[in-house]
Amino acid sequence: MAAVWEFVVNPTDNQWFAFLAAERDLDEVNFWLPGAPATVNIQPGTPWLFKLKAPYSHVAGGGFFSYYTRLPIGVAWDTFRDKNGAPSLAALCAAIARNRKSARPQVSDDIGCVMLVNPFFFRSDQWIGADTYWHKNIQGYKKYSLSDPTAVQLWQRVQHQLQAMPLLISPIIQPHDRPSVGKPLLVTPRLGQGSFRAKVLDAYNRRCAVTGERTLPALQAAHIRPFSIVKTHEITNGLALRSDIHQLYDQGYVSVRPDLKFVVSPRIREEFENGRDYYALDGREVRVPSNPEDRPSNDSLDWHFSVPFLK
Repeated sequence: MAAVWEFVVNPTDNQWFAFLAAERDLDEVNFWLPGAPATVNIQPGTPWLFKLKAPYSHVAGGGFFSYYTRLPIGVAWDTFRDKNGAPSLAALCAAIARNRKSARPQVSDDIGCVMLVNPFFFRSDQWIGADTYWHKNIQGYKKYSLSDPTAVQLWQRVQHQLQAMPLLISPIIQPHDRPSVGKPLLVTPRLGQGSFRAKVLDAYNRRCAVTGERTLPALQAAHIRPFSIVKTHEITNGLALRSDIHQLYDQGYVSVRPDLKFVVSPRIREEFENGRDYYALDGREVRVPSNPEDRPSNDSLDWHFSVPFLK
């Protein structure tokens, strides 16, 4: 566990904020960036604060950085739904157009997806307003170092408001040995469902592990052991699969053995008198992420092949 010496403040679409602030029990949100930068150089667990736009100039909430990637708008909607801060895909496109000050984008256009976990939203009487904390012309996200006394003052005010939500922040922010300063400690945040999909697909280079399919809207992140059992979203418990193979995988008609061979159950032929395209894939070696830390767990693969797979 390493100390985080900074936090982020980012101008925030007021309608995005109002929509999500009215929701309950959000585990994650997509803080989308209309300009879709190539990278966001932020450490996981870093606090990311929402600074409302004019006519306001207040910090009104925040979340904790989990992951960043670029996604087509249609895929971002399919991945996060109303956690994009909009009630529909059409409303999301309209919001992006409003922030880009341009024509309505196409669903294939990329946006930046800043995935934040444990989002929090202050009541309006708790908003923190003080123009001395930031440059008035701030456009994108800005890092604030806790070596700066002014930044410490802002963080102390945020932390004071967060004290009313101890259950919300306890997995992310823990007390420092200098509580008067209140420096947070880096704790790797738990992924939400949307972040899990995005991170798994990136780990597999946005290709189906079995077929190599690269049509992104058709790709999904499958849990090897169901989330209902493990209660967490871990990359090593994920496979990037084409949507139809994902459905078959979840129902046990196909599996991936620990030796990374794709197997197809005889039950497809017996029950549906079909499946020629799937049987053509039987025995194929699946692709795995290049990063060993992201590769599927042998124990999980063995569980799926031994338990739900239909022999």
